[in-house]
Amino acid sequence: MSVVSEMERKVTRIGNSLGVTFPNEVLKKVNIAQGDVVTIDVKDGEIVLRKSRKINLPQGISPDFFDILNETMTEYGDTIKGLRDK
Repeated sequence: MSVVSEMERKVTRIGNSLGVTFPNEVLKKVNIAQGDVVTIDVKDGEIVLRKSRKINLPQGISPDFFDILNETMTEYGDTIKGLRDK
């Protein structure tokens, strides 16, 4: 497989939405196929797209739990680690 470098794509209309298509070579490189679920993060003016990782949650654990945990650790992680080391 050849190396995929930076490329430009045009934003197009897909139904009532806007979208960007990806060459098969790019999708194969990141192991994404038609029908896969992807995660989209927007940080510092950039869009990061990655294949979602399925997690089997224990009964009673909401999927929102990990979002809240991640937000908490991002905001208070250093403080929590500091308390652990006391």
